[in-house]
Amino acid sequence: MILLVPITPADPSSLSTLLEPLSRTFSRSVKVVPPPALDGSFAFNFSRNQYNSTLILSALLEKSSGWISSEGGIDAKILGITEGDLFVPVLTYVFGEAQLDGRTAVVSSHRLHEEFYGLQPDRNIFMTRLFKEAIHELGHTFGLIHCSDYLCVMHSSTGVEEIDVKTEKLCESCKARLLQHHGENE
Repeated sequence: MILLVPITPADPSSLSTLLEPLSRTFSRSVKVVPPPALDGSFAFNFSRNQYNSTLILSALLEKSSGWISSEGGIDAKILGITEGDLFVPVLTYVFGEAQLDGRTAVVSSHRLHEEFYGLQPDRNIFMTRLFKEAIHELGHTFGLIHCSDYLCVMHSSTGVEEIDVKTEKLCESCKARLLQHHGENE
């Protein structure tokens, strides 16, 4: 099971559109934890005007046992989604962060909007980017590392242009690793 967790500030309408494609990609059921699931204000850094993604991961992990016990998924993955701009101390920003082969991941939609770059809003571009980043970060929770294939969704993205270039799909090598992971955890 994959649980999608809205993190304030959040746009809950974006979460429902991820249900079917994430379920198809990871062969798991996907549910949205009803808001208000997590208030991200505790992770806000006033000097940077951003949210510390590592602190959010810790909070997701801490709260995950309550969500998991109510949903009955002991091997559940948790994906938090926020509109807040994320950072880790050594980088200016991140699109997301995840625990490698762990339980939790977080994605920010802040820099995925065309408006952020001074362009006209485009819901399709935004949702495609959000879906790619959701797959990417969840992929890390399933043990997938960054891929050298620039078309693979597991390729690292340091700019939105790189998100736009890569596909929504795992390359054959990453698919094989994901299938191997599923086999090890059944």
